[in-house]
Amino acid sequence: MKEEHPFYKITYGSSPLIATAIHDGHAVRDNISHLFALDAAERLREEDPFTAFWVSVADNQIIGLNSRFELDLNRSRDKAIYRKPEDAWGLTVWQSGLPDELAAESLARYDQFYTAVKERLDQVVAQHGSFIVYDLHTYNHKRDGANGPTADPEQNPEVNIGTGNMNRALWAPVVDAFITSLQTYNYMGRQLDVRENVKFKGGHFMRWIHDTYPDKACVLSIEFKKFFMDEWSGEADQHQLKEVKQALQHTVQPVLQAREQVRQSI
Repeated sequence: MKEEHPFYKITYGSSPLIATAIHDGHAVRDNISHLFALDAAERLREEDPFTAFWVSVADNQIIGLNSRFELDLNRSRDKAIYRKPEDAWGLTVWQSGLPDELAAESLARYDQFYTAVKERLDQVVAQHGSFIVYDLHTYNHKRDGANGPTADPEQNPEVNIGTGNMNRALWAPVVDAFITSLQTYNYMGRQLDVRENVKFKGGHFMRWIHDTYPDKACVLSIEFKKFFMDEWSGEADQHQLKEVKQALQHTVQPVLQAREQVRQSI
């Protein structure tokens, strides 16, 4: 079953694993598109293209279809619209601000999204008692231009696992199973650099789920450095794109087994 709206899509499955790509979207509403100070390529650079391709590792899927520059679903409601450059990596998003009536339309969509997600998560809890979320994102590491230096690898792992405000002790078997299985995956003849809470600890979406479902939700905020693509042109290495998906698929069975371990210990 699929629930499709103009700005998000929810696919219903039967397992306790949910994969989300809430920053994958690139579209913007017609009634605000002319107000942006940024062109489509500039917006794309800060979005998370291709994350929707990876959500098929789970049968439950949540995908954002509109650009985070229209409405950021991974920020609290009061910060979901980028008003100032400091809200958006120093970028000036709007030519002369966003009129209140258009901002209200965006926030109504925000509310609709969170209401729909809660309804779905309530159903998963009723069916399984607890659930795991793969909260999929990407991040830039060449901010000084296409030919500029890459960010320091020591502080920018290829995969950053944000475990934020979860009950880390309770969910340790799940977190450890995910990290270990991803680290040991044979990624094109090598291992990925996978570390926890180095670059990011997770955003509002993760915190909201943990706060709404205490001890029933384990959200892994999975940030892939854009090593698999050119972050300035927006073009992906198709082979690596598929390989990342296979690496994620490799984690699913160990993670579900670890969730069962946690369930039996409660």
